[in-house]
Amino acid sequence: MEARGSYFNQSVSEVLATFSSNQSKGLSEQEAKSRLAKYGENQLTPPKPPSPWLTYLAQYKNALIIILLIAALLTIGIWLYTGEQADLIEALLIIAIVVMITAFGFFQEYKAEKALAKIKSLLSFEARVVRGGVRRNIPTTDLVPGDVVILEEGDKVPADLRLLDVADLRISEAILTGEANPVEKIPAKLTGKKLLSEQANLAFSGTVVARGRGLGVVVNTGNNTEIGHIAKMVSVAKETMTPIQQRLNVIGRIIGIAVAVIAAVLFIYTFLFGHSENLSLLERFLTAAIAAVALAVAAVPEGLPAVVTIAMAFGTQKMLKRNVLVRKLNSVETLGSVDVICADKTGTLTTGEMTVSNLWTISENYLVSGAGYATVGEITSEGGKPTKDDPALANLLTAGLACNNATITPKPTGDPTEIALLVSAAKAKINLNFRRLKEIPFNSERKMMSVIGKQGSEQIVYAKGAPEVVLKLCTEIFDGQKVRRLTANDKRQILAANEEMANRALRVLAFAYKPAQGGVDYSENGLIFSGLQGMNDPARPEISETLALCRESGIRVIMITGDNPQTAKAIAREIGLGERCLTGQQLDKMGDDEFERLAEVTSIYARVSPGVKLRIIGALKKTGHIVAMTGDGVNDAPALKKADIGVAMGISGTDVAKEASDMVLLDDNFATIVAAIGEGRGIYHNIRKFVNYLISCNLAEVVVVFVGALIFQDLLLTAVMLLWINVVTDGLPAVAIGLDPAEQGIMKRHPQDFQQEIITKAEWYQMISYSLFISLSCLVVYWLNVHKGLGEARTATFTALVIFELARIFVIRLRYRLPVFSNPFLLGSVVLSVALQLAILYLEPLREVFGLTHLSSEDWWPILLVAAVVLILPAILTLLNRQKQTV
Repeated sequence: MEARGSYFNQSVSEVLATFSSNQSKGLSEQEAKSRLAKYGENQLTPPKPPSPWLTYLAQYKNALIIILLIAALLTIGIWLYTGEQADLIEALLIIAIVVMITAFGFFQEYKAEKALAKIKSLLSFEARVVRGGVRRNIPTTDLVPGDVVILEEGDKVPADLRLLDVADLRISEAILTGEANPVEKIPAKLTGKKLLSEQANLAFSGTVVARGRGLGVVVNTGNNTEIGHIAKMVSVAKETMTPIQQRLNVIGRIIGIAVAVIAAVLFIYTFLFGHSENLSLLERFLTAAIAAVALAVAAVPEGLPAVVTIAMAFGTQKMLKRNVLVRKLNSVETLGSVDVICADKTGTLTTGEMTVSNLWTISENYLVSGAGYATVGEITSEGGKPTKDDPALANLLTAGLACNNATITPKPTGDPTEIALLVSAAKAKINLNFRRLKEIPFNSERKMMSVIGKQGSEQIVYAKGAPEVVLKLCTEIFDGQKVRRLTANDKRQILAANEEMANRALRVLAFAYKPAQGGVDYSENGLIFSGLQGMNDPARPEISETLALCRESGIRVIMITGDNPQTAKAIAREIGLGERCLTGQQLDKMGDDEFERLAEVTSIYARVSPGVKLRIIGALKKTGHIVAMTGDGVNDAPALKKADIGVAMGISGTDVAKEASDMVLLDDNFATIVAAIGEGRGIYHNIRKFVNYLISCNLAEVVVVFVGALIFQDLLLTAVMLLWINVVTDGLPAVAIGLDPAEQGIMKRHPQDFQQEIITKAEWYQMISYSLFISLSCLVVYWLNVHKGLGEARTATFTALVIFELARIFVIRLRYRLPVFSNPFLLGSVVLSVALQLAILYLEPLREVFGLTHLSSEDWWPILLVAAVVLILPAILTLLNRQKQTV
């Protein structure tokens, strides 16, 4: 496959000339705006969403709706045969209610899709560009041809780029070529025709920087990129149902089969023994068929999966207000059951604003004042040595400036550690006269970074990294006066200083340098040790309180960090996390069985590699834990995918981490994860509540109609009445339950409470017993009114069932300790349902349409009395049960 552009056979100068840009300054803002208007936004044309009409028509794909329409056609057939106006009214009512059901389903689905689309659009990626000579971050959609883009490890390449400069740059192009191994990139001009996979001086949109750094100029954006060309030939995959929806579909099918059997029995009974002596054989068949079909449609909770989606969509909006952006809807289901959180230390448990507080050379220890990224502060010597013109101090700070890819003007941008190094050098007013020629980037395996460049006329190698790593590569040391051999005593002093700083929760980096011999020695061996810089990243103020809440909630928190064990344990002591610590090196020597045993008691993992993170999560999951994992780097992506819930950092996270995650923290705050778990638990409860409500009410309807037909040899409720109940009591109130707040003290519950099936055996027992109670009450109401006539008895039974089912909502909420007025939407939906029921009872045109009679005040007393029992008796039982549990 060949790329459509020809930029691979142009030199850097030719590429820059083509786009009238300059590598050092980039485009001006005015030119960028002009090109944005010309070329359009840098994004693929999204697939056209289905029209509202198609979304509405999709509601009719439901098999039960189709059966209901068939029932309406059968009723019209009866009307054509008999000429009875009542049959026509019933058919029209069935059609009208079908329209209401589908319209309601359409409205909720359309609203949920819009809400989810809005949430997804908030996760916009940014690109680092040079514009007007200033490095800045802009939305990737604002990139235009000619923009100079900076690539770093973990970035998703934002557009097709012609590379201008690289530092050990390797890019994973599997999305385009299928090649699993990252491709090494070069900035050189290439000649001849090249396949896409051979164009080593181009970086393609959508690919991922697996290693190193690079600089490139944008040559194609949006649909004109290679991935844009491919996207035109690829259809968008259809979203699958979430696990809860799938489980509820299974429950729905089981109930549907059971109801179908009952409906078949009802059909046979009505056909053979119903009040149909004066009807022909065809009329008896049609009447029995309509009754059976209407019962099945009214009884089966076909709306369950849709209501679950709506509830989770509402939940994601609530989470967004708590700075949690949900990327995958099914993660909402899992969130409440999390019992282990593996948290990255820097920026999650801590503030993420590094500040250098200590500088150490072999001849002196220095203190640095000031906090955060402000360059206000001073450097003082513990021994009283003047810091001005101190060559050892200047050498150390210069190394921190040289081994750096961050900026502090016009605002701090880049890795927090590197920003801290810039700030410490600025406090000493150190200026860098250094032109970089080559970089060997930092990665989690090497744990160090080196740069080679010209300082004046001399070429120098500078290095920084973990003290134990850098020290192994050093053979000499600069003592402030001369370079001399690094002795064993020097090494002991360096390691002691490192340990002392680490024990004070400082993150320590070592620095070294050497002249590049003959201008060609780019190796990292034979370095000259410069010194140490210790920086602190203070714990978030609220973290101790949040961890205490986690312990109370049965959630175990594990710290995973690349820092050394002393630093990790110092922070853990400060925030109350525990002190049991294992290092990546120790874990590498362990077998799986020993690891799984220790994983149950270890709260700190230090000096970890990506492979170790995967082992930690694997061990925890194997022992039955539901694990959430936080991460921000490219090396965190595998662990984020493996965890039950992958949580990426929205501020410091790389593009790769965000795309591998299930949700994104927009504030990088650990407390936000805990708040999200609380919301997840509330959503789980809401789903359980309306599943309980819908199924128990539908079971009650089945029993009333079926048992009533057997006892009284008549249908206690007509098809239209059953459909009305389905709309009034199974519609608005069920959806409104999804807006219930979480119960007070929900975070004091153990995670196991949220790891059960939505409907447990106890729930089934409770639903069936309550359904039988409602059914028996309705049968009693019918019996009390049957002497007045069939119409009066049906009207009373119909109204009683509506009232009893609405009362059922509040009974369910009692178990979750929710105040009556805690959900105004639910109260409003219940009031509306009651108002609609009263309207069809007392507005004569509507009453005649539904075949109802007038209910007097005397008729209401038995209904209200039983409704009071429906509410009060469960309330008493619930309170007694709570009292028993507290004794």
